[in-house]
Parts: sequence; structure tokens; C-alpha cells
Amino acid sequence: MKNSGIIVFLFLILFSACNKGKIKELEKELKFKTDKVTELEEQVDYLKSTNSSLLDRMSDLSIVSKTGAESIKKSLENMTQQYGYIQDLTSKIQSKDSLNLALVMNLKRSLTDIDDDDVQVEIRGGKVHVSISDKMLFRSGSATLNTEAKRVLDKIANVLNDHYELDVMVEGHTDNQPINTSCIADNWDLSAKRATSVVRSLQDDYYVDPERLIAAGRSEFIPRADNNTAEGRSTNRRTEIVIMPKLDQFFKLLESPEVAD
Repeated sequence: MKNSGIIVFLFLILFSACNKGKIKELEKELKFKTDKVTELEEQVDYLKSTNSSLLDRMSDLSIVSKTGAESIKKSLENMTQQYGYIQDLTSKIQSKDSLNLALVMNLKRSLTDIDDDDVQVEIRGGKVHVSISDKMLFRSGSATLNTEAKRVLDKIANVLNDHYELDVMVEGHTDNQPINTSCIADNWDLSAKRATSVVRSLQDDYYVDPERLIAAGRSEFIPRADNNTAEGRSTNRRTEIVIMPKLDQFFKLLESPEVAD
């Protein structure tokens, strides 16, 4: 009995030693798995955070893309509108140029029997200018029309009445020689009175609509030649009939369409 008790005691000691080793191995394995779980949890948290950030960025990009698309759309609409305006303006300018050429041809055909030195027809600055020497219309220093003036103005008025959609500005021009008489104060006075005489004749004698007529005195300040020579001064003493689009139509032509913000 005594020996058997010793054997049991020794067995218990060995069993206890084996359990301690097993427990340590299990504890070690448990720690490893716990650390692994912690590491995996940290990775999951990181991936969640990254995914959320990516989703936010995708949302921002979606907003930017939508805003950019709207901006591009508006820009394209504005460009299309401006292009249409440019096309329309180009078409109107071409139409006006064609009208001016036809007008010049009609005036020159009407004035064929009048010396080119006394009456010149040309296009300047997009407008038709009929330049008439002073001797064709007035006596020297006078603002009263002579008999020859009626022949010239009659021919011009016939063409003007065929183009009722155009305005007519009559400009009086002088040379730089001073003038001061009982009826004329200076070159401003002379040029303005001569322009008014032509306008009045176009209205009263040839029935040109007065709403189309403008009288302007330009005095000596827009010379076409050198005032230091007799020939130059003769060139500068002239009346110019300027035929042009109606001013309200002209300004309307220049209006650009409203564009979106």
C-alpha cells in the first residue's frame, strides 16, 4: 500500500507539470490569436475610414462634374447665341454694302450729264456721299440756291425717294477764308445756312420726307484739300449729301444679344 501511494503521488506531480506546459502553450496561442484579432479589427477600421473618404470624394467629384457640365452648357449656349448674332450682323452689313453699291450706281446713272468734277459720288465709312461743288448750288458767299441747283437736286431727290428707308444728312462745308456780311456772320453760319437751304428744297420742291432729313454746318474744319491753293479752296467749298441707314436702325443693328451669367 505504501508503494502504491508513492506511485500515485508521482503521477499527480507529472500530470500537474504536463498541465502547466499545456496551459502555457494555450495561453501563448490565445495571446497570438487575440493579437491577430486586434490587428484585423484595426485593418477593418482603416478600410472603413478609407472607404468613407473615397465615398466623400466621389460625391465631391460628382458635384464638381455637375457644376462644370452646367457651366460648359451655358458657355456653349452663349457662344451659339453670339455666333448667331455675328452671322446676322455680317449678313446685315453685306446687305447694306450691296444697297450702297446699288445706290451709287443709281445716282451715277442719274447724274451722267453732269460733270464729274462738280458732283462726285462715293462710299466712305459705310455711307454714300454725294459731294456737290458750291458753284453748282450757290453764288459766292450766298446761301440762296441758284437755278442750276434745281437740276442737280431734282436728280438726286428722285433716287432718295426710291430709298425711303434711308436717312439723308446734308453737310455744308467752306474753305478757310473768313466771311462777315450783313447776312452771314462767319463760315459756321454760311455752312449751316447752305445745308438748311438744300434740306428745305428737298422737302418743299421734291417731297423728300422731312423726318429723314438732317442739316449740318461743318464750316472749314473738315477740308478735303489744301486751303493754301485756289484749287484746294474750291474743292473744300462743297455741299455733301450723306445717305445712311436710319439712326435707330443703325443702333439696333449694333446691339448684341443678352448672354447668360
